[in-house]
Amino acid sequence: MGYWKWPHSKIISATKGFQEYRQIHLADVNPGLWPPTRGVETEIPVERKIDGVAEITFQSALSPLRGRKQTRLAFKDEVNVFRRTLLYLGPPYSSRWYDVAGPGEPVGARALIYLRRRDGVPASDFRKHFTELASALAATRMLKELRTQTFLPWIEKLWDTPNVAHDNPEDQRFHASLILGFADSAARAAFFRSRELESLSDALAPFASAVHAYEVSEALTFVKDGVEQRP
Repeated sequence: MGYWKWPHSKIISATKGFQEYRQIHLADVNPGLWPPTRGVETEIPVERKIDGVAEITFQSALSPLRGRKQTRLAFKDEVNVFRRTLLYLGPPYSSRWYDVAGPGEPVGARALIYLRRRDGVPASDFRKHFTELASALAATRMLKELRTQTFLPWIEKLWDTPNVAHDNPEDQRFHASLILGFADSAARAAFFRSRELESLSDALAPFASAVHAYEVSEALTFVKDGVEQRP
């Protein structure tokens, strides 16, 4: 994790065309924060547990073409950092950052949540309910940060780095994610115990077969508004 945070991050941060680049470091122990919900996998399988996520937002749809030089360097360096990497790509304007905090209100704790669409549910129905879920979460007034993403179908060749595993069976793939921010860890714990979330989770069950909610240990911003940062 230390190598990812510093030497590897310098390669990624120098990539042209980034609007933002964050590393989301996840707690070592993550059984799953989401409340038990009938018919939904909320316990995170140990063998597929995620250790961290690189969250990248581009300045435009053409930005990935500007960063090909640094991407080649990142490809070569991944074997020094990772055992398995998976790239989930969202189409333009598929990410949304909600304005849920007042000016200067800090985020003291976060959770990262991945959702898997239930078999037989059309993608359009899943995305519609996901948008409704995000709006309902914003309305709880319990959050200091809310970011949502929906993903295109996963394709291994989009990020097929050498000497690193990229296995991602169809029944293990995800279709959307949420990042939730809270005032502190106590507020996070209260949210996941709340009746509001229990109700929202029951309504989500017909659309999602798995909801994996991770405790975030660190969220480090290396590029913000197109400018390199030092967290």
